[in-house]
Amino acid sequence: MPRPRKSAASQPQTTAQMLGSLIKSARDIMRKDKGLNGDLDRLPMLTWIMFLKFLDDLEIQREAEAGLAGRPFKAALEPPYRWRDWAADSEGVTGDELLAFINQDKAIRPDGTSGPGLFAYLRGLTSANGDNRRDVIATVFAGVDNRMKSGYLLRDVINKVAGIHFTSSDELHTLGALYESMLREMRDAAGDSGEFYTPRAVIRFMVEASEPRLGELVLDPAAGTGGFLVEAFSHLSAQVKTIADRKILQERSILGCEAKPLPYLLCQMNLLLHGLESPRIDPGNALRSKLTEIGEKDRVDVILTNPPFGGAEEKGIQDNFPEDRKTAETALLFLQLIMRRLKRAPSPAGRPARAAVVVPNGTLFGDGVCARIKEELLKDFNLHTIVRLPNGVFAPYTSIPTNLLFFDRAGPTRDVWYYEMPLPEGRKTYTKTKPIAFEEFGPCLDWWQAREENDRAWKVPAAELLAANCNLDRKNPRAKEDITHLPPEQLVASIIEKEAKIAEIMGRIRGLLAGGEA
Repeated sequence: MPRPRKSAASQPQTTAQMLGSLIKSARDIMRKDKGLNGDLDRLPMLTWIMFLKFLDDLEIQREAEAGLAGRPFKAALEPPYRWRDWAADSEGVTGDELLAFINQDKAIRPDGTSGPGLFAYLRGLTSANGDNRRDVIATVFAGVDNRMKSGYLLRDVINKVAGIHFTSSDELHTLGALYESMLREMRDAAGDSGEFYTPRAVIRFMVEASEPRLGELVLDPAAGTGGFLVEAFSHLSAQVKTIADRKILQERSILGCEAKPLPYLLCQMNLLLHGLESPRIDPGNALRSKLTEIGEKDRVDVILTNPPFGGAEEKGIQDNFPEDRKTAETALLFLQLIMRRLKRAPSPAGRPARAAVVVPNGTLFGDGVCARIKEELLKDFNLHTIVRLPNGVFAPYTSIPTNLLFFDRAGPTRDVWYYEMPLPEGRKTYTKTKPIAFEEFGPCLDWWQAREENDRAWKVPAAELLAANCNLDRKNPRAKEDITHLPPEQLVASIIEKEAKIAEIMGRIRGLLAGGEA
């Protein structure tokens, strides 16, 4: 006789389910606190709490490893500011006492002594002991505030997070997936600021196509929550063979910049969670320095990024750019910065410095300042490939058609290869629930190494593009007309022409109907 199946309620929970349940419970508790206005308040709250729990678990693990190896260990945080000192005991400090310890510059600490409050201590850390993790922590908490008003609810949240363990590699991997789901929630609120967080499939393709090598320095000047840097770090990690390789990976491989406090915090946590011990993320605006003051020491080997587009920069930022290159359009300012920050000399791997950049369609056909920037790109760089992404890749955040520019310092450009990514058969667009998949880039990656013209790929001489005022918006000569990729003036003309034909047909139908009634 077959045994009855267990009900869903009686099935043992997986690690993912347990961690997911803990995170959900913590966020449900936060919803009761009147100091938090919505998901964008709850997300950073949960993130800084998880950050401190993760840091303490990591410190405990490192201390044990150092003990086994007979090495001295210097903790990043001293008592009583470690998680284990004030948060681990579920019956520990709570209520107003907990809020005072976290928020105030001076407070009675959980061990009964008087001293700096938690955030005041964290913000004042320095790397005087040679451990730059302390600088990372100080920079992270410089932009963090505790907005919860109830110390009792905060204690409940802390107790939930205490149930998440970061010392298991399986749980780290699972938490990484759950953390990605948290980052996706942030993307839902980003579309009105010109920031469209890049689908993981697009990020992975850009990294695979650019192929960073160990020893090369990778930069994302608009890092957001760290998607490009995490993928690049994972790509480089697979190349580590020795202790010296690991040192290069940890200390001289990843660099980022993110000016907004919430994405900056998420970026730090994301990188730490994926194994980068001391992320080097600049919390300032990457455009804040004069373009002409960027020298070879400031340049890098690989740039992977999706800079904000559709936004506008203030005059003070625009003044950092040459007179004939000034513009309020953020995407064009970032494109100039990216060009400037690529090393002139070959990388340690003997390859030219290179970039992969997401740009809106307007960058391809834009004139004026935009055309002058593209002229420099064609004449001084090797713009070897433009991948035209299909409709809806950034849905639901924007319907603007997007492209991927790949260029390097091996220029000037002789020919520009175009590759048009098709939508899957039967699909008209992508959606939030059915995004683009990495497997769809397979044919493009196969073509990448052995290029030939086909139904999806074609090339255009640079001389032809320069003669056309640097209009890079070239449609597939073997494809049916797609008006979404036409320049604005052609798009308008096409719509007017079609509407005129519709009006003519409607007029004929009206005439026939009138004749029939007569």
